[in-house]
Amino acid sequence: MKSLLGWLDHRTGYRDLLRKALVESIPGGAKWRYVWGSALTFAIAVQFVTGVILWAAYSPNAQGAWESVYYIENVMAGGWMLRGIHHYMAHATMILLVLHLMQVVVAGAYKAPREVNFWFGIALLHVVLGLSLTGYLLPWDQKGYWATKVATSIASITPVVGPAMQKVLVGGADYGHLTLTRFFALHAGILPGALIALIAGHVYLFRRHGVTAVQPRETGHATQPEGAEEDGQDGPAAHPPRPRDGWFWPDQALRDAVACLAVMAAVLYLVIRTGGAPLGGPADAAEPYAAARPEWYFMFLFQWLKYFPAGTEVIGAIVIPGLVVTLIALMPFAGRWRLGHRFNLGLTGGVLSGVALLTWLAYAQDRADPDFVFAQTNAEAEAERAVELAGAGGGIPASGALALLRSDPLTQGPRLFAERCASCHTYDGHDGMGRPLTEPQTAAELKRFASREWLEGLLDPERVATPEYFGSTDFARGRMVRMVQSRVAGFTHEQQEDLAKVIKAVSAQAALPYQAEADEADQAEILEGTALISSASVGCTECHEFQDVVEQPLGPTLTGFGSEEWLTAFIRDASHPRFYGDRNDRMPAFGPEEILTEEEIRLLVAWLREDWYRSGDEEGRPQ
Repeated sequence: MKSLLGWLDHRTGYRDLLRKALVESIPGGAKWRYVWGSALTFAIAVQFVTGVILWAAYSPNAQGAWESVYYIENVMAGGWMLRGIHHYMAHATMILLVLHLMQVVVAGAYKAPREVNFWFGIALLHVVLGLSLTGYLLPWDQKGYWATKVATSIASITPVVGPAMQKVLVGGADYGHLTLTRFFALHAGILPGALIALIAGHVYLFRRHGVTAVQPRETGHATQPEGAEEDGQDGPAAHPPRPRDGWFWPDQALRDAVACLAVMAAVLYLVIRTGGAPLGGPADAAEPYAAARPEWYFMFLFQWLKYFPAGTEVIGAIVIPGLVVTLIALMPFAGRWRLGHRFNLGLTGGVLSGVALLTWLAYAQDRADPDFVFAQTNAEAEAERAVELAGAGGGIPASGALALLRSDPLTQGPRLFAERCASCHTYDGHDGMGRPLTEPQTAAELKRFASREWLEGLLDPERVATPEYFGSTDFARGRMVRMVQSRVAGFTHEQQEDLAKVIKAVSAQAALPYQAEADEADQAEILEGTALISSASVGCTECHEFQDVVEQPLGPTLTGFGSEEWLTAFIRDASHPRFYGDRNDRMPAFGPEEILTEEEIRLLVAWLREDWYRSGDEEGRPQ
């Protein structure tokens, strides 16, 4: 082995290279406060390694980006862990970079002859921010799509070059495939190249000038002469001893290794605790995303821009941040003054305090904003639903994961109800999306329409005339309400038992998926109830048609009541003779009037019937 290493050293000179890399004098000895630079370099190296592996499974196109990230998260072995490390290490990189810059400012390492290295550090910060911003879009989910749209809109207000810059970033007038490919090129090619060049230059300049020695505190005596030993025997006994110099290897290298291990352990802890990086629902330009927010290290700017009225955003987004960055870049010149270092410390503290305050305000306002909380809750539910649908037996169709959501009753039904039905009806007391109605309820509650529980309430003398059923309609004093309040209220115990069987029989007409087991178990009672519907004791067919039996058709047919076909036809046109006819009370003809398309009616009906795909139910798999 020794001869092999000797041969390799003769050909490559690796021993001399290692000696130059590791044998470095550290004034004052190894310190824990020197670990930030090495920990930052380690974090960036982890980002490069994990990023390249993720690249191998990622598809940078608008039709396959979300789908490939889903594959990484849920199919690829260890993919969720790999993406989680990449995600949380990006957060760690930002923290370490700020800590490293703080260390530089506090130690005065920006002063001559280290000005250029300090500027390299500022450039590194901007490149890392650029990597974070461009990486945010790559999953092509709702959160990243809309947050990036806001970010590029801010770029467009830059004087003179703003609109052109936005067009170059977006790849045209609309956000789409070219936007994604350009951000991917920036994230995986241009910005990493710039980062490598800046790190190389930063390390070269650092090695050229060495570690900045900590300045001795001012005392009533002269400072310890250069070269004095720790015991002070070679200098005046009253002078404070000068700390002994150390070496990078192994003293500082050990501390750096411990710091890197701590960073990795913290990231792994976050990955395991949270289950990895989040993935929102597929990006949908047709569905605005009110919960879109930047990552925490951009939240201060998001909050800051709230204080600038329309037309003055350029001041908050460009002018003032530009002045602050310029002041920071001029720190090496300010540091030449007698009080310049204190000014720089104050400037750094003020900027960080302002950033922390604005970030706290942003999150506090979001927590107190019911609209944001509502949007965030629904976005999380949609993201979970997208993953559930994508994991179904049929997988993701060629049309993409977004097509799964657009054809999913559980996703689209509440939206359609809130938009088209909630002006009159409620669903479990709200508009279908979880929000209270903006106008008074004027029609029946439709949660679990046609179920046994719903029909029991309809035939309850205490409830039939309340807003839950007919109380806010023209039927409030109609024949149905009068019949329930007078006739049903006087039913004997035997008639009540017959009515319970009739309710089961009518509800069974709907063939509701969530009631299938109960219907199967109660077949005997359902058969009895079917015969009793036309009996004199119950008398439903006095007004309603049931299996071609009816005395006077005054109400909707009970044949197939609540079934998919019945409900579809009812929503399409409630004024049809088989339903309310001329007695229809304000119910729009959603089909003939083209208020809803046939597909939208199908989705709404399936949602009302709770007839949607559930994990493990391949029969309900959306096609």
